[in-house]
Amino acid sequence: MLKNNTLDFLSSSKNLLAFSAGVDSTALFFLLKESKIKFDIAIVDYGLREQSKEELSYAKELSEKHNLKCFVKTSEKIDSNFEANARAIRYDFFENIIKEHGYDNLLTAHHLGDRFEWFMMQFCKGAGCVELSGMKTVDKKDNYSIIRPLLHLDKSELLKYLKTKQIKYYEDQSNFDKSYTRNRFRHEFTNPLISEYLDGIKKSFEYIDSDVDALIEQIEVNVKDDFACFVSSKNKRSDIYTIDKYLKSIGYMMSANERELLKTSESLVVGRKYIISIYKEYIFIAPYINEEISMNKEFKDKMRKLNIDPKLRLYFYTHSDIFESLELA
Repeated sequence: MLKNNTLDFLSSSKNLLAFSAGVDSTALFFLLKESKIKFDIAIVDYGLREQSKEELSYAKELSEKHNLKCFVKTSEKIDSNFEANARAIRYDFFENIIKEHGYDNLLTAHHLGDRFEWFMMQFCKGAGCVELSGMKTVDKKDNYSIIRPLLHLDKSELLKYLKTKQIKYYEDQSNFDKSYTRNRFRHEFTNPLISEYLDGIKKSFEYIDSDVDALIEQIEVNVKDDFACFVSSKNKRSDIYTIDKYLKSIGYMMSANERELLKTSESLVVGRKYIISIYKEYIFIAPYINEEISMNKEFKDKMRKLNIDPKLRLYFYTHSDIFESLELA
């Protein structure tokens, strides 16, 4: 069921599987074992359901049986915006493990249904083909890659596999709570469409991936500490895609409106957190500093002469080493 090119990539790497004991990650666990791929697992307990203790016990049981490392995170209580905050806690946990233990890849159990949900949600908000394409099988980060080996398979195929093999798994009842937007899309729209048009949906994503590869130029982003810059491709779609991808890598998701504003803006503050500034052929991305800090006259004059974005000046003033390394003067 797993693609040969994915297996070849994983066979020579050190892999960490994001595990939950649900249908998707349990299926991926056993498919990796069948394919003789070496990996360890990591699981987060959010403490919201009594069943989560059983899921954690199952993860430890599997790791002991198959001689794997099992990393466990007990999350602090999340009082608001659960999905976003849970994701941040989860990926911070995974990235710390990867950094400390030298893993090459983080394996996640996202499948075709997850990708189609994203597609439909973005489509209803307003998006181009780059945003609609959503998840990729391989998503390279600074020091590791996120690999999604199940992205070509639907959940119904994973369920069939588990039931045929008589493999135990847990069903998270919160997946049926339609107060979550993603769950509502899943049960009311994407699941019925996938059940009737599975082959066509798979083929459509193949076409979309091919079109995006042709449309988007891959741009190298230079990163130093919390500052990023790259040379503009002169293609707005490619530049915005690169900005969006970098911000996602540091935990910020741009809105559709912010991406739209970037089409015509030379300077934009997003989420009151980051400043995106076009300077000649360069695009700068830095934390936005909006404090009462007095810059000396010499520095102010230098900024004016260079025509540096006023919203970016405080960052350069407080990070003089980064400014000097750009050699703009």
